[in-house]
Amino acid sequence: MKTRMTTIGICLTLLAMQAAAQYQIETIAEGLDYPWSIAFLPDGAMLVTERSGKLRRIRDGKLLDKPVSGVPDVYAAGQGGLFDVVLDPDYELNDTLYLTYAHGKRRANATRVAKAKFDGAALRNLTVLFTAMPLKSTAHHFGGRMVFLPDGSFLLTTGDGFNYREEAQELDNHLGKVVRLNRDGTAPRNNPYVGRVGALPEIWSYGHRNPQAIVHDADTGTVYIHEHGPRGGDELNVIEPGRNYGWPAITYGIDYSGAQITPYTELPGMEQPLVYWVPSIAPAGMAYYDGKLFSEWHGDLFVAALAERTVRRLDLEDGEVVDQEILFATLGYRFRDVRVGPDGALYLLTDSSNGKVLRVAPGTAPL
Repeated sequence: MKTRMTTIGICLTLLAMQAAAQYQIETIAEGLDYPWSIAFLPDGAMLVTERSGKLRRIRDGKLLDKPVSGVPDVYAAGQGGLFDVVLDPDYELNDTLYLTYAHGKRRANATRVAKAKFDGAALRNLTVLFTAMPLKSTAHHFGGRMVFLPDGSFLLTTGDGFNYREEAQELDNHLGKVVRLNRDGTAPRNNPYVGRVGALPEIWSYGHRNPQAIVHDADTGTVYIHEHGPRGGDELNVIEPGRNYGWPAITYGIDYSGAQITPYTELPGMEQPLVYWVPSIAPAGMAYYDGKLFSEWHGDLFVAALAERTVRRLDLEDGEVVDQEILFATLGYRFRDVRVGPDGALYLLTDSSNGKVLRVAPGTAPL
């Protein structure tokens, strides 16, 4: 069995790393209401989702006052709201983007994904592609991140609904899963459970708690997700089709009450995380660095952390995390998302009612 890395015992490494990148941070925009996701348009503008349900535009370094119209109604309560905004791989040809969001009402809600045409100011021809089933009566654990694969299909994360954690181990529902869909919302014929009685064809992997980031490494084809543990036990996983990632049968965390969820951290047939964090850092967005501004960061993962109020750089070597670096701790922000811009800079979203978009580029000294 491969040795997995936990935050226990590596604190001195985190504090003593010598080759810290030199960078500077500038504020691109502020005044956003709990921004959740950012996308970069071909013309240099940016789109930012606000959890409350607005899609905002940033152009020429200015946050435009008028939100994008035509955004679907969202269930904005608890952890629910408007989540990811992702451009179609052929956006320059079809002007299509995708939104993930919480849909429904207090006693009946779910993670949903829709696509629409964007004309620069409004969404047109909105089409709902997928709604996770069954509907749930909690305002927590929606997942809500998506990423496109090279074949044109996409992966979407869904949470376990908090009170429904046992359903993450069942294949007859979408709770606590990664699902794979075609761009029209149908299940690809080569998904692992297509044709299996009692299993939903959209399911790609299962046994997840609340995965709030998913990225695809184009260099190796690897798909990474991270997910919130309960009290401790946040995980970074390599996702492969048909695999069981264990929640709640195995976990490195405990319940919020202090009670034991399970006596097991590993069981046959269940995948081990590449990294787990105890205590919890509350991972949010994640990015794979393939830009050109920071050559020393190429091929690394960056994890935005809410509770820890940092961004973690995970040094990847041959598919294993060999070290971690804590970044931006002195800023004191809860970080919701981290992305690599077309210019090679890192872009950070802060989780606040006065949220900011920050740009990290080479500079004279680290913070």
